[in-house]
Amino acid sequence: MTSHLRTVFVFFFALFLSMSVYADVDANNTAVGNEPLNVDVVEEAVINNGEDQIAAAMHAEVDPSTLPHDLSPVGMFLAADWVVKTVMLGLLFASIVTWTIWLFKSLELRAALSDLKGPKQALASAATLADAMPTLLSAGRLYETLGAATEDELKHSLGLPVGGIKERLAMRLERLEAEEGRQLNRGTGVLATIGSTAPFVGLFGTVWGIMNSFIGISQAQTTNLSIVAPGIAEALLATACGLVAAIPAVMIYNVFARALAEYRGQLADVVSEIQRVCARDLDRGAGKTNSGVAA
Repeated sequence: MTSHLRTVFVFFFALFLSMSVYADVDANNTAVGNEPLNVDVVEEAVINNGEDQIAAAMHAEVDPSTLPHDLSPVGMFLAADWVVKTVMLGLLFASIVTWTIWLFKSLELRAALSDLKGPKQALASAATLADAMPTLLSAGRLYETLGAATEDELKHSLGLPVGGIKERLAMRLERLEAEEGRQLNRGTGVLATIGSTAPFVGLFGTVWGIMNSFIGISQAQTTNLSIVAPGIAEALLATACGLVAAIPAVMIYNVFARALAEYRGQLADVVSEIQRVCARDLDRGAGKTNSGVAA
């Protein structure tokens, strides 16, 4: 295919040069009175000359300054404008923050879900709060706090009506449950912020880089790809960095949202079990008191 195109190009180029030579020959013959030249000789000279010019152009050395820049990610970053560099570094920092939160929150949630099993089983099989209290106090900071708060409320409400004790105990345990949920939810807001803003930050870097590319085109007064392509590629790299930072942040946020919802549900079950066992103890104590009064 290339040889055919080359042949066609040489033919038309030779035809053009032949017409020019014929015109010059006719003019010279008319003015000077010389005899016409041999047409075959002229055509052969023109074709040979055209082939020599094409071969020279194909084997000519290319000026290194006209070649495209280093279009590797590192090369594009180093060649980018300082604004685009700042955007890329900011998005890189956001990506590091995302994966750091993922690591620490994953370990924290795994430990929290693991600590739930012991208290939940102990409360489900306990006949009284005293039976489940050793397991609560040894299960971890949260369950030690729940057990201590339950004992403290029962101690301070001694002799008061059973209905009021149940309400106060429920309110106190619910506040501790909510505080634990807020503590585990810390950091997920950062993921949501990164996931929603990183693409637009990368788009800002892209717009800035393309604007600089068009300014370079106007200054160079050329649309050669060796001048236009590097600037546009550097600008698009900013958008790629924004997506690299945003997509994991959104995915990790959704995973944590589901895991936290599951943990809150299981923690609510533990709190409900504590209230159930305490209500049984209170009703049992009230029943004994009523029996003694009746006797």
